[in-house]
Amino acid sequence: MLDDIASLTLQTAISGLGQRQRVTANNIANSETPDFTASTVDFESALASAVAQGTPQAAPVDVTPTTDPAGVNGNNVSLEHEFVNATKTTLQEQLLTGTLTAKFNWISTVLKG
Repeated sequence: MLDDIASLTLQTAISGLGQRQRVTANNIANSETPDFTASTVDFESALASAVAQGTPQAAPVDVTPTTDPAGVNGNNVSLEHEFVNATKTTLQEQLLTGTLTAKFNWISTVLKG
C-alpha cells in the first residue's frame, strides 16, 4: 500500500532533497577552506524519467562539483547561493513530507474505520 508510485516518488524526492541539504551544509561549512570546490545535487530530471518508467526508487542522485569561478583563495562557494538553496530545499522538503504525512493519515483513518 505504501509502495505505490506516488509514495515511492515522494520518498525518493525527500531522500534527494536530504542529500542536497547535506551537500549544501558541507559547502557552507567549507566556505573559508582554501581551494575547496563546492558541489551541487541533481536528481529531478532523473526522477522524472524514472517515474515515467514506473520505477521512481531507481532514480540516481548525482553530486557533482560546481564550475563556478573560484575566489582569491581558490574556493568557489557562494554563501548567498548556498543560503538561498538551503531555504528552497527546506521548503520543498516541508511540502513533500507534509504530503506524505497526509497520505499516511488518510490510510490510518481508513484503517480505523
